[in-house]
Amino acid sequence: MDRDFGGVIWTNHALNRLKDRGISQGDAWATFNRPEQSRYATAKAAWVYYRTYGNQRLEVAAKKNEKGKWIILSVWSRSVYEKGVLESKTKRTEPIWRLMIRQILGR
Repeated sequence: MDRDFGGVIWTNHALNRLKDRGISQGDAWATFNRPEQSRYATAKAAWVYYRTYGNQRLEVAAKKNEKGKWIILSVWSRSVYEKGVLESKTKRTEPIWRLMIRQILGR
């Protein structure tokens, strides 16, 4: 594993997590470089990028350093069948007319 793989800096923590979790550095980099979605992380000024591969969702936490270079902080995966992951993929939105009727009737 390379600390400068893909033109970004990989922390020792991230490299250890890749090794411990059996995740390839290429898959992690692809997730960071071309995510399906992203969200703001709980760590200050960090982002979590994620992409689904089969039944696993790979997540990569990253942020920019003071020189503006990206740093990969950590990497993990989770089953898309875990609570919340599958629900977000299958949850359907309610038609606006039904929402309005529910609000008018107080239900």
